[in-house]
Amino acid sequence: MNTPLPLPGLDELAQFSTRAAKAAALLSEVRDEDVDLAATPREEVHRIGGRTLYRIALDAPKRVATPVLVIYAMVGRWTILDLQQDRSFLRSLAEGGCEVYILDWGHPTPADQFDDFDDLVNLYLDSFVDVIRDRHKVPAINLLGVCQGGVLSLCYTALHPDKVRNLVTCVTPVDFHADRGDEKIDRGFMNVWTRNLEPEDIDLLVDTVGNVSGEVGGAMFSLMTPFRSLAKYNLTLLEVGQDRDKLLNFLRMEKWLADRPDHTAASARQWLKDLYQQNKLATGELEIGGKRVDLKAIAMPVLNIYTETDHIIPAPASKVLRDKVGSLDYTEAPVPGGHIGVFVSRSQAKLREQIVGWLEKR
Repeated sequence: MNTPLPLPGLDELAQFSTRAAKAAALLSEVRDEDVDLAATPREEVHRIGGRTLYRIALDAPKRVATPVLVIYAMVGRWTILDLQQDRSFLRSLAEGGCEVYILDWGHPTPADQFDDFDDLVNLYLDSFVDVIRDRHKVPAINLLGVCQGGVLSLCYTALHPDKVRNLVTCVTPVDFHADRGDEKIDRGFMNVWTRNLEPEDIDLLVDTVGNVSGEVGGAMFSLMTPFRSLAKYNLTLLEVGQDRDKLLNFLRMEKWLADRPDHTAASARQWLKDLYQQNKLATGELEIGGKRVDLKAIAMPVLNIYTETDHIIPAPASKVLRDKVGSLDYTEAPVPGGHIGVFVSRSQAKLREQIVGWLEKR
């Protein structure tokens, strides 16, 4: 009697079915409360409308006497900096010896659509800085800005240099045209896309929709990695669905992505036209509240952290900061990882020591 030959691919199909069934079973067991973000203890210190200042409430020996205010971008929630206990940038800074505060930009409403750079920098940010200064009885604080928050930190420091002791910028764009000689849509896609719009297109967008919805911003970021975005709900989900911890890690990131806030209309117009299109920060032409933002006024110590593999902010856009500021104490620190991966990696110790060790000496 002849033994029947196995059908080609039958084993693979069986393995796929088994893995899919396990992923589906694990996913069905997960509840919203299991996918917790920003679990590090914090206390609300001050609030202005929908903007909130939090203190990270962890008690640890202080290596850095001056408090640190962390400013994240408006196009995403600060909670990515406290993704989970073992992948938390804010927890790592606090455990490393810093007194850490974080600014929560909240979810802008239609009432906030007229908030421009002047409001963000000279109203909200300045008020929160003063609250921290008063609480700690210090003339100046340390400022740490991430991405778009780094741009706002640069603007604030240039306009209020007496209130900033040290400045740390992370994956922060400075020269929005630094990639013009080597444009790549898989890196700096926003730069290329925005430069190809007419100024009138941006005005029409903002005048029509008011606040730019988080969904629009999310779609633009997804277009930077289209194949990864298409595959994550099938191939990636199937892979991580074999382990509960990996599945929860994946779902935390997805929960953060789904919580993308709207961008205030007035500041979105400035962000796209004054910075992406006209590059006014790098050229020294940017004005906020009737005053020119002169980066040469930044004379305090500066630590500039960037990654060469950043697909959102090309490294040259960040590295030009060396030639723009007036500081004689300027340090560059390239780090491994992606634009977000830098802050959610489990290997936070090296990044923490770069920042905390640098601040401790100053």
